[in-house]
Amino acid sequence: MFNIELKNVAKSYGENEVLRDINLSIEQGSFTAIVGRSGCGKSTLLRIIAKLEEISRGELSFSGEEDKEPKIRVMFQDDRLIPWKSILNNINLGAVNKEVATESLEKVGLIEKKNDWPDQLSGGQKQRIALARALASNPDILLFDEPLGALDALTRIEMQNLIEGLWQQQKFTSLLVTHDVTEAVRLADRVIVIDKGVIQLDQPIDLPRPRERDDKFTFYEKKILDEILGG
Repeated sequence: MFNIELKNVAKSYGENEVLRDINLSIEQGSFTAIVGRSGCGKSTLLRIIAKLEEISRGELSFSGEEDKEPKIRVMFQDDRLIPWKSILNNINLGAVNKEVATESLEKVGLIEKKNDWPDQLSGGQKQRIALARALASNPDILLFDEPLGALDALTRIEMQNLIEGLWQQQKFTSLLVTHDVTEAVRLADRVIVIDKGVIQLDQPIDLPRPRERDDKFTFYEKKILDEILGG
């Protein structure tokens, strides 16, 4: 297991500074959400942690097991399934073998679809398969980049429940980027608000699980929304 540490991290594209002076410590096994307006830098931050983007300035480190790099996987908004491979073979891309891939498919409740093709599935089923593929490699850190944004409301709730349950079972560190503040409060134990490339709010979410939309839930939701809309 690994902690994630960012110290004075900045990211620029030419003269456009997307992130600046990001200082953030994320504990192993935690569930953190990052929210903010479009273009605020939240997806860039996720890609930096995934090592898909170079840092312009500062330091990213992972503390935990010595002489070992963390196993990081990313689940994107688009499922990125390979259309000419069966569902099982798509998952096997992230697994050690087909037995592990099958176990991962069972975890997301779609074992009966193992021999189907991606274009035979609904949008929600495709995202379940994308989640199974990410889990098949037994990641230390699982990053979610707006993975539920294109789903209908009921399917989105089902996926939220699935993600929460698997996180509780497997204890991987989760980092979720989302535009949906309700989703952030529903899933995360900590919500980070980014605006204009800096952290404006670091809000712990002290709510029992499973979570209900009670007065305390609404309090957190309003506080985070007010920070975003007022920024």
